[in-house]
Amino acid sequence: MAPPPTFASRQTRVSPAARVAAVVVLASCALLTACGTTGPAATPTKTVTVRPSTAASSPPSPPAASAAAAGPAGCLASALQATLGIAQGAAGTLYQVVVLTNTSNSTCTLFGYPGVSFVSGVGGQQVGAAASRNPAEASTLVTLAPGGQANALIALHDAGAYPPSECQPTSVDWLRIYPPGDYGSIYVQYQAQTCASTAEVIMSVTAIGTGTGSA
Repeated sequence: MAPPPTFASRQTRVSPAARVAAVVVLASCALLTACGTTGPAATPTKTVTVRPSTAASSPPSPPAASAAAAGPAGCLASALQATLGIAQGAAGTLYQVVVLTNTSNSTCTLFGYPGVSFVSGVGGQQVGAAASRNPAEASTLVTLAPGGQANALIALHDAGAYPPSECQPTSVDWLRIYPPGDYGSIYVQYQAQTCASTAEVIMSVTAIGTGTGSA
């Protein structure tokens, strides 16, 4: 697994709020193209629980490129805490920001897409298909000092918009998140409706971005 590319010290910064708004528009268009009907969006819980895990099912693909050899190491699940950020619904799709915080005493980096899926519980089995990758934004190297935060935007389409026989709608309570390039995972409590069938991919996730995804 090669490290992500080196980035120059001066980087173009984009407002997190503007990032979320732009990705919502692009993701909404893509999801509506894939599914012509819509319905009410699911509502996440406000309480979140985070625990580390070494589960290895459906991990994210490692980054295609590498950071500088002398740079900080990649952030591992054991060094991150996950919480729910801002959320909004549009045209039968729920957009939910997941915030990752570096809880360690060392600087680390994140590059690329996290692996995201619903699970039956902490350490439980995956429910339905894992989130697809939303290419609305290019991957960028995010450096997290201790206490630093990054985010990814999840788009969840309404399970009720799919034929029940193909979707097999079911209620879920947990998200499992693999940091890019890591086989360890963290869990966030999140109540929603999804498709138990892996034939229907109704969730997507963006690449990791800087900040909390809120103004």
